[in-house]
Amino acid sequence: MRRIGSACLLLLMTSTASHALDSEQRRGKALLQSLCSRCHAIGPVGASPHPDAPPFRTFGDSKLYDDDFAQRLQTGLSTIHKDMPSFRFDRADAEAAVNYLKAIQVRPKRR
Repeated sequence: MRRIGSACLLLLMTSTASHALDSEQRRGKALLQSLCSRCHAIGPVGASPHPDAPPFRTFGDSKLYDDDFAQRLQTGLSTIHKDMPSFRFDRADAEAAVNYLKAIQVRPKRR
């Protein structure tokens, strides 16, 4: 019985843990932490500090997987939200940020 309990615990630990980030994704996370975490939840859990700022894990396919999101980060990302500053990333930082964001996305539950 002890072996079964240990096996179940090991399975639970490995199935719920998120995968490790690669070095580029860690760099993207650090960049977003320094620039964006004042308003946005940048990790796989937690609420955004600013009530109107969506958690980055909810960006989904429409924002991240179109080919121009990294390009928009490079040319200057700005929005109509008065609280959000404009950002301009170099190519490597834009790619690192997008790769991190892709790694933390929460997939919508199917009904």
